[in-house]
Amino acid sequence: MIFFLLIAVVVIGYTVTIYNGLVRTRNELKLAWSNIDVLLVQRHDELPKLIEVCKRYMQHERETLERVTQARSQVDAARHSGDVPSVSAAEGALRSGLANLYAVAERYPELKADTMFRNLAARISALETAIADRREIYNDAANAQNVRIETFPDTIVAGMFNFSPARLLKFDASQTADVDVGLAFGK
Repeated sequence: MIFFLLIAVVVIGYTVTIYNGLVRTRNELKLAWSNIDVLLVQRHDELPKLIEVCKRYMQHERETLERVTQARSQVDAARHSGDVPSVSAAEGALRSGLANLYAVAERYPELKADTMFRNLAARISALETAIADRREIYNDAANAQNVRIETFPDTIVAGMFNFSPARLLKFDASQTADVDVGLAFGK
């Protein structure tokens, strides 16, 4: 009897340890996503300022400005929905739009000389770098959770308590390819 009681205590203790580890990885994943979300909100708030500065100089570049504005809205909608693949796709469109905006800005010496434009562009570039860093941290956390969920005996506990795999932030080839800035200059 004592032997079976001891076995039950060990099994329950081991299950609790695994469960707590799974909760820890899930919360690390949520924290990593939250850190990305904070940066996305900051960039979301900075983009209208940049576009407004550009509007003063770029009367004939409405399409470029509209593309950035539309991509900004798509990122915000995807972020609010929590749909990781949609965020990835919208991020790619926004990065492409920003690259085109900066390339087109080269045609406007007064705009390039504008202190507010330079400061906003630098701030957004810094946010882009931070978002890329946080994406890596998020993917590491997602991978850690997925490994735990898929390995034995954690997979048993994960199944019992409905732990689901996390989706990695992935980008297709068109989103990671270099932007041809020559096209923006009409070359």
